[in-house]
Amino acid sequence: MGLQGACLDHVALNVQDVERAITFYTQVMGMEGLRLEEWRGGKVPFPSVRVSSTTIIDLFPGEMGGAADGQAPVGNHLNHFCLALSAAEHAQVCQRLETAGYAPTGPPARRWGARGMATALYFHDPDGNMIELRHYPEDGA
Repeated sequence: MGLQGACLDHVALNVQDVERAITFYTQVMGMEGLRLEEWRGGKVPFPSVRVSSTTIIDLFPGEMGGAADGQAPVGNHLNHFCLALSAAEHAQVCQRLETAGYAPTGPPARRWGARGMATALYFHDPDGNMIELRHYPEDGA
C-alpha cells in the first residue's frame, strides 16, 4: 500500500554550473528559484527550485562533492526523475524545452508510473540528468 502520508520532498542533483542549472530550471522549465540570492551571497551551500507546493530540486555545486553531509558520495545511481504534469502544462513545458534547444530523447511513449500508464517524453538537462515529463489521461488528453 505504500507509506501513508509520505510524499517526495526533494531531489538533489549534482550540477557542474549552478547558474546554468538555475537558468534551465527557472526559465526553460518554468520553476520558481529558491534561495538564489542567499546562495550567490555565500550564505547557503546550494540553491533550489520549486517543482510544486511540496517538492523541490536542490542544485548541488560540483565542489560539494555531491554530498550534503560532507561525506563522499558512493556513486551517482540516478537513472531519471519524473514530473507528472497536466496535459496542457506538459505541452507548454515540452515546447519551451524544444524552443531552448533541448530535444526529446525519442518520441512520446506510454510508460508505467505511480498512477498507472501515461504518455511520457524524456529530456536531458544541461548536466545530462534525464527528466521524464508525463501526463496521465485523467489530467487531460
